[in-house]
Amino acid sequence: MGRPGPKKTQEYGVEFKRAAVQLSHRPGIQVKAVAEALDIHPFMLSRWRKEFREGRLRPRGLRPEPRARKVPREREVQRLQELEREHRLLQEEHALLKKAIRFCSEQRARRSRSSTRTGGR
Repeated sequence: MGRPGPKKTQEYGVEFKRAAVQLSHRPGIQVKAVAEALDIHPFMLSRWRKEFREGRLRPRGLRPEPRARKVPREREVQRLQELEREHRLLQEEHALLKKAIRFCSEQRARRSRSSTRTGGR
């Protein structure tokens, strides 16, 4: 069920779409990363790529752009990908450390005092 009130739609200019498509075609850059950097859905970028291939993504007359947005540069997108990879690794390391702590604390709880004494009576 949708939210009450008027539907909000975002209109992007042709130049913004073309720049996004060109950025997504660069080697080593994922479409998903470009979409996340631009804060758009990956399906929308895929649709723009298709329109670009078919030649339908071209300026219409001298109509003003609805909203100008800054397109991130290739280096920024690559840096974003690196940071996301590092973040995933850190999350995995954190999860492993939590498991190790849990394991060690369970081992201590299982031992009784009498089993730790070494015969001396």
